[in-house]
Amino acid sequence: MIFSLIILKTKKLLKIFIPPILLDGYRALRQATGANRGELAGVVHLVGDFASWQEAASHSSGYDAEIILEKTKDALLKVKNGEAAYERDSLLFDRAEYSWPLLAGLAWAAARAEGCLNVLDFGGSLGSTYYQHRAFLSGLREVRWNIVEQPRHVEVGRRYFEDEHLKFYASIEDCLADTHPQVILLSSVLQYIPNPYELLEKLPALPCDALILDRTPFYNGARDWLCVQHVPVQLYQATYPVWIFSKERFLAHLRQHWDVMAEFPSLDELPAPVQAAWQGLIATKRKESQYG
Repeated sequence: MIFSLIILKTKKLLKIFIPPILLDGYRALRQATGANRGELAGVVHLVGDFASWQEAASHSSGYDAEIILEKTKDALLKVKNGEAAYERDSLLFDRAEYSWPLLAGLAWAAARAEGCLNVLDFGGSLGSTYYQHRAFLSGLREVRWNIVEQPRHVEVGRRYFEDEHLKFYASIEDCLADTHPQVILLSSVLQYIPNPYELLEKLPALPCDALILDRTPFYNGARDWLCVQHVPVQLYQATYPVWIFSKERFLAHLRQHWDVMAEFPSLDELPAPVQAAWQGLIATKRKESQYG
């Protein structure tokens, strides 16, 4: 009951507009150009209806991952060193912004473990979500934030950001060999991988009893919709495949092993060929699906 009230209260606090992965420069772009929200509508958008990931990729130019990584590194170093409050998509902000439902889920998980929080952040870049919320996380008895990322991200993360709280791994297996996280975090990541359901199938076998999903697009259709996402040159010019999930299909798949405790709206919004909403959820693993 208390947890439900927390989620309801946090919904009322979600007044700040934050776009999705690789696009979070909306606000900085608006500040730089003097444009309002209406003038930016459609600048970043999803198009198409593709039959396969390969087909969508053939209509995409991709993006220069090394340039984006370097920009993200430079921006997050300023956040780490206290020179900026907040980073999104390599852009800096003068005040921090928080995902209150995500924080509620993390606080709930820590409360179940006597104030200790151990997170497996799959696709967590160089620690953007950790640094975004560290002011609140610092009040916990113990925090360990494990990021599973691509090898180049791991290399940069270990060199510039790893400390007693923040760790980087090239695979889930490497992470589990070193620690035992209790929470899996998937924030704006599932829609950008070719086979998201394959990843979901692996999660029940992990020794984690909680799952937090955030910033993921859904719509009320019977099938998943595959698009190409366009990012303009003002941020960095790129196009790449992205899923919009059928909420009915996604939840039916998830509920085979997880009980959904709460759903919440994310702060993202983006023009798309279907009426999509970016959402999140907090779930616990069913006892019959427990690790071991």
